[in-house]
Amino acid sequence: MSKQAGAFVAAALLLAGCGDSDVKEVHDWMDQVKQQTRPAVKPLAEPKDFLPYAYGAKETVDPFSPNKLLNQLAKAAETSQDPNKPDLQRPREQLEGYPLDTMKMVGTMQKGSVTYALLQIDRAVYQVRAGQRIGQNFGIVTRVGDDAINIREVVQDAAGEWVERMAKLELQSKENRK
Repeated sequence: MSKQAGAFVAAALLLAGCGDSDVKEVHDWMDQVKQQTRPAVKPLAEPKDFLPYAYGAKETVDPFSPNKLLNQLAKAAETSQDPNKPDLQRPREQLEGYPLDTMKMVGTMQKGSVTYALLQIDRAVYQVRAGQRIGQNFGIVTRVGDDAINIREVVQDAAGEWVERMAKLELQSKENRK
């Protein structure tokens, strides 16, 4: 058994000597390449001179100002020959001070041949007939029925043109009045 052990040890030493030489050769080659290789780095370009720009925003009108847009729309509305343009100089009626969404139709009543709608605004009740002005958008009541009021409103679109739109106030049931 000692001969086999000796042969085994001798074979292991021979193999260890062979294996180490390959690693040493690789390390030597890597060291040689490192010494011969010189990195080529291009120099950085000189920075450009910075010229500050003086922005005079305080002296100019803000292009995104809603007031600027409103002023332009008002100027365009004054000179417009639009047939839908409302009379802005006429005195306003009482119900033109309230938006339509605050009004509730709670009933109708007949006086002679004229049908009136009963509108509740807050805790007050008002009588409205066809032809009467109503709402904040230059509305005119076009028809009073038993179940609804038809209203023609005139509003400005995004381009400043006056356009008509129809609105309706429907009779509120007892459950919806609360």
